[in-house]
Amino acid sequence: MFSPQQGAQRSYILQLFVIASISIVFLRFFYLQVITSKYKIIAFENAVYKKIIYPDRGIIFDREDKPLLNNMSTYYLVITPKLFKNMDTSYFCSILEIDIESFKKKLNALIYKNGIYRPVIFQTVFSEKILGKLQENMHQFNGVELEERTMRYYPSRVGSSVLGYVGEVDSGILKKHNTYALGDYIGLSGLENFYEKTLKGVKGISYVIRDNKNRQIGAYEGGSKDLPALPGKNLRTSISLPIQALAEQLLQNKIGSIVACDPQTGSIIAMASGPVYDPNLLTGQNRNVNFSTLFKDETSPLLNRCIKGTYSPGSTFKPIEAIIGLQEGVITQNSGFNCYGAYTYCGKPFSCTHSSTGHAANLRLAISNSCNSYFFHLFRMIVDNKKYNDPAQGLAAWKKYLNDFGLGRKLQVDLPYEVSGYVPDSIRYNKFFISRWNSCNISSLGIGQGELSLTPLQLLNLTTIIANKGYYYTPHFVNSIDNSNEDEEMILSKYKKKHVVTNIPASVYQDITDAMEDVVLFGTARSAAIPGVKICAKTGTVENKQLVNGAVVKLPNHSLFIAFAPKDTPTIAIAVAIENSGGFGATWAAPMASLLIEQYLKKELRPERQLQAEKIANANLIPQYLLQKKKVRESTEKQAAENNLKAVATD
Repeated sequence: MFSPQQGAQRSYILQLFVIASISIVFLRFFYLQVITSKYKIIAFENAVYKKIIYPDRGIIFDREDKPLLNNMSTYYLVITPKLFKNMDTSYFCSILEIDIESFKKKLNALIYKNGIYRPVIFQTVFSEKILGKLQENMHQFNGVELEERTMRYYPSRVGSSVLGYVGEVDSGILKKHNTYALGDYIGLSGLENFYEKTLKGVKGISYVIRDNKNRQIGAYEGGSKDLPALPGKNLRTSISLPIQALAEQLLQNKIGSIVACDPQTGSIIAMASGPVYDPNLLTGQNRNVNFSTLFKDETSPLLNRCIKGTYSPGSTFKPIEAIIGLQEGVITQNSGFNCYGAYTYCGKPFSCTHSSTGHAANLRLAISNSCNSYFFHLFRMIVDNKKYNDPAQGLAAWKKYLNDFGLGRKLQVDLPYEVSGYVPDSIRYNKFFISRWNSCNISSLGIGQGELSLTPLQLLNLTTIIANKGYYYTPHFVNSIDNSNEDEEMILSKYKKKHVVTNIPASVYQDITDAMEDVVLFGTARSAAIPGVKICAKTGTVENKQLVNGAVVKLPNHSLFIAFAPKDTPTIAIAVAIENSGGFGATWAAPMASLLIEQYLKKELRPERQLQAEKIANANLIPQYLLQKKKVRESTEKQAAENNLKAVATD
């Protein structure tokens, strides 16, 4: 028995316990409902789906405001591997019209690359039949979403080397750019890459209510919380679609490049790299397979040879050599040399490519008939110039002229991955030659061979400077951006800046221009003539040695050509390089350039010239050793695939 006092005490303790328990429950309830939003967020996410709205990328237009590329609506099937469970995988695969083994193999590859928590694009859905079935049964598939997106398509099927392509971001890109997420697309090459910030747009958000079966039943709060996507901005370029299309037609089944611009502005009219390919190959469901095929191709169709291919310029280099000689005062327009078809000053005779008896009588004859002997002499006089203490100083002066003309350095065109080419200097030769050296040791530089290596874009810029008699604008594609901001205008402003090259007088350029006109009238490029058009040009034939099966082999020569027209008021400059073509610069490169100049200036080709264009387009100049390597590789891959199928069947 408890005393009354003890009973009261026990009752008091019990009351305190009840009050404390209620207080704890209340405080916990208050904490969960007010202080923390953890469970509120979980409940919200279970009921409301945060859907990313992807913006349309900006369109790229040609100079006539015709779209070079556009956007097409499509659907992406997105899977979050961690959530992809407790469902009928067999039925899911039957809808996709894919077998389970292929499905698992592809999904596992995506998991290996991206992990199990991140949503991944499994495939693009083009079939209306498949799309309808997926939409009807989506509530049965956990961790699966259909995202409406846009993909690129190219109505004219041209411009792959310029426009570039887009691809899904991977972990490497995510480490460099924290503004992207898996599932986003990014420009990987061409204008798509260079102007990525302008073209990509801004993602939006849509909040959608889902029921307990994961079906979307409406907008959250009437869509008031949604954020619209902002489309990317459009680019207005200087590309001429007819010229671009003709350039790519001429480069079919050829390794080489064509690039043309308006010399008065630096605006690029066309840029094509061969072998050409349809840019639509790198969009859609088969993109990865097509990319792999192009990437492995021995002819390197993905390489933009206009800005990444380097060549010895051959005789297309002679006009700048002449400009340096005139400016340095080692020759005049009337300077000549005795020549009987070879340069013999250094003891060993160097024969001329063309029969050149009498062509070294003066500079104009030497350029128009591409006299090697004349330019061997001229290079010797520049490098061994007595006003310099030694040949190293003469070579340094020569190199500075070349750099001022944009040779051996990046021109900063609005494309990624441009290379600088190479202009050698005395450091190289001091290492190579044990004793003192002079012009005889490096004489091949005088005719654009040896260690000298330039890009076709650099040759175009050189041609532009000669056409303008001493100035150029940085070569570029984009003239304006719709609704551009301050940063974008800053980028474009550098393409409007005039660059004057040294202090060479206009009279020097006039001498060279007159000689380059003679190249077409009386010299090595008479086949490039167009009635009623004054063309100034220079051919180039470049010796071509390649490493084939471990041995250095002499292959057919490269054919190069530079030109501008009309002579007195030039509106187009062009550079063409065709590899392994055989013959001379006038054999392939010159007629290609002539056709493009006629199309640009006359707006159409004469009937006989249309036939010539078709004949050139149908010619296959890809060397046999590359075709053989390609054949062997494809045969090996085919055999490996067959062996894999046999192994699977055996298992």
